[in-house]
Amino acid sequence: MIATGLPERVADVVAEASPLLTEIDLQRQLRAAFDGLRVVVCRDDDLPPNLPPVLGNARCHLYFLDTGEHCVKLTSDAAAASGLVVGLLDADDD
Repeated sequence: MIATGLPERVADVVAEASPLLTEIDLQRQLRAAFDGLRVVVCRDDDLPPNLPPVLGNARCHLYFLDTGEHCVKLTSDAAAASGLVVGLLDADDD
């Protein structure tokens, strides 16, 4: 389960991070800032368009990640979520 307010805090860190960071470096930064958080960083256009983000800002969209079963999957259920996927937006995605 993702704690209340955690997605907002993650989105704030992403918004303040250097846009020059690679996806893997941003992922490392988030994992260091939020100990124990399962987080994956990728381009937002790599994610399925039929799943709305749970939160977003000018830099990213956030999605819940469910790792509770054999296969990892995206979910809209905060109670089932055990991590976050950060979908980075291109500057022209505004």
